[in-house]
Amino acid sequence: MSSLNLTSAGAKHNKSLKIVFGITASYLIVEVIVGFISNSLALLSDAAHMLTDVGGQALALFAIWMASKPRNNRKTYGYYRTEIFSALINALVLIFISGYILYEAWQRFKEPPAVAGVPMLIVAVCGLIINLIAMKILKAGSEESINIKGAFLEVVSDMLSSVAVIIAGIIILATGWLYIDPIMSALIGLFILPRTYNLLKESVDILLEGVPKDVDYAAVEKFISEKPGVLSVHDLHIWTLTSGINALSGHIIMSAETNLLVISEVTASIKNELSTTFKITHTTIEVHIDKEGYVANII
Repeated sequence: MSSLNLTSAGAKHNKSLKIVFGITASYLIVEVIVGFISNSLALLSDAAHMLTDVGGQALALFAIWMASKPRNNRKTYGYYRTEIFSALINALVLIFISGYILYEAWQRFKEPPAVAGVPMLIVAVCGLIINLIAMKILKAGSEESINIKGAFLEVVSDMLSSVAVIIAGIIILATGWLYIDPIMSALIGLFILPRTYNLLKESVDILLEGVPKDVDYAAVEKFISEKPGVLSVHDLHIWTLTSGINALSGHIIMSAETNLLVISEVTASIKNELSTTFKITHTTIEVHIDKEGYVANII
């Protein structure tokens, strides 16, 4: 079995996540204070979403730290999966927050309260700038780690939420039409849900040890079966330990005339190409020899 001394994709972007966490947490405090002062649900709903960002980022940082802990006799895979649990919890919290925002928006449709448009607009513009900075910082990591992806998608949502709050603030200042506040709040809540579902689905797929979405199972099976001396492939399993670390295990049956040197060369070639071509870095292959219809276990 190959070594598990591997670095998760999330750990590679740990510093970027810490910077975004500091920026987001500072802005959250300001947004909550101004939201209550201005009595803006759109601003408070954006702050609630920002709170999930801060919590999600804190959880992601904790998960990255846990994933760096060495494996032991009880946790032979180490703590890599902590990052996936982090993404799952983040998705579940977002679903709850989205539902609460939609509920509050419905209540305000019945009797919209007065909203202070100027403070609401100023804070929303600041939020937009902060979110654009955070998006730039997290962009690279979001393409490699589901943990960072969750944080990045939250920031994208916050950016669009800030845009929605800015629109609401301008309309309130220009027309005094207060219904725009709950309308924008509802749009924010509805926008969160489909992205949250995708994050939840991806997390569950990994926890159920499904084939990674960026790995073609049929192509891997075909590649192994076409190696010299390989008669068939069975019990082939491909799964993700955490973002950036894919694993594979399987049995291959080789022809009777295959000697140990060839077996060693073929398995080494398979493992090397799985790592370079298919990004599967943790591979376990068991070899059997077919002798007159009888399969003997060799490796």
